[in-house]
Amino acid sequence: MWLKYGVNEDGILICIEDIKRGKTSLKCPYCNGGLTAKKGKVKEHHFAHNDQTCRPIAKREFPTLPLYDNFNIQLSGKDLAQLKLVWQEYGAKNYPISSYLVTPSLLKARMLRKNVYMKPPAYEFSDLGKIPVGALELTLFNDVQEPLLLKKLLKLELALKHAEYKNAPDLAYRLTDLKLYRAQLQRILSSSLYFLEIETNIGTLYKIGVTQRPVVKRVAEVKIDLLAHYSSAAIKVLGTWEHRGNVELYFKHRYQEFNYSIGSLTEYYKFNTEDIKIVLSDLQKMKPKVLSLDEIGILEENTNLIQVAV
Repeated sequence: MWLKYGVNEDGILICIEDIKRGKTSLKCPYCNGGLTAKKGKVKEHHFAHNDQTCRPIAKREFPTLPLYDNFNIQLSGKDLAQLKLVWQEYGAKNYPISSYLVTPSLLKARMLRKNVYMKPPAYEFSDLGKIPVGALELTLFNDVQEPLLLKKLLKLELALKHAEYKNAPDLAYRLTDLKLYRAQLQRILSSSLYFLEIETNIGTLYKIGVTQRPVVKRVAEVKIDLLAHYSSAAIKVLGTWEHRGNVELYFKHRYQEFNYSIGSLTEYYKFNTEDIKIVLSDLQKMKPKVLSLDEIGILEENTNLIQVAV
């Protein structure tokens, strides 16, 4: 697991994506050690300790959002390969799955399910099982992910209460775990997803992204980026979706075969006439996000860690 948040001098959590690479003034939220922002092109962007990595980071996992930036659902390499094979042969063609391809591990992971309404009864892909192969529609992805996000929040809250009751030695770590998780939730809930159509002098491109600012400001920045590569770029906003920062990375996973890199710019896509109809339908089917009371509270709080005794 990579550390994605550091704490500034005011005790506020700062995401790795919001600062420049190199040595920082930020501190580790667990041990208060100094941090360096690692933002290369191979590994995920993350913070590294300036000195020895602290025990909470080295010896135990810190909380991440379910189904946010990893869509393999903790399958082994063997099971993931099997799942992809089954999808190519059966799932993509909407065929009943031959029982000899249904392994106990895929059933245990809830990748496949038995459809008793088929004659004879047969196995098919579950909604969860469609995620690793990028086959689940965006609106159904939200239906799968959102309960998992809140379930993990509750689990962390209960773990903290238990540690408080027992006066456990890892009480401070449990509190930091919860605050890190709430900071990640706050980030995606405060972000709007946007989808752009861009007419350049040599063809049409599309862009997915998220922003916490008015989308017109982001569009202006996108145009500046593109004019370094094209002589003209006319941008049209095809849609924005409030509080849907959770969807961006799954969209990239789902439509990765259409990704079109422009130098170091990687969030652009090329779709033909039929494909873009499918993509727009996928996006437009998403229902407006209705915030729960927990989510409203997370959006309204600041992620101050001053009271954490690390």
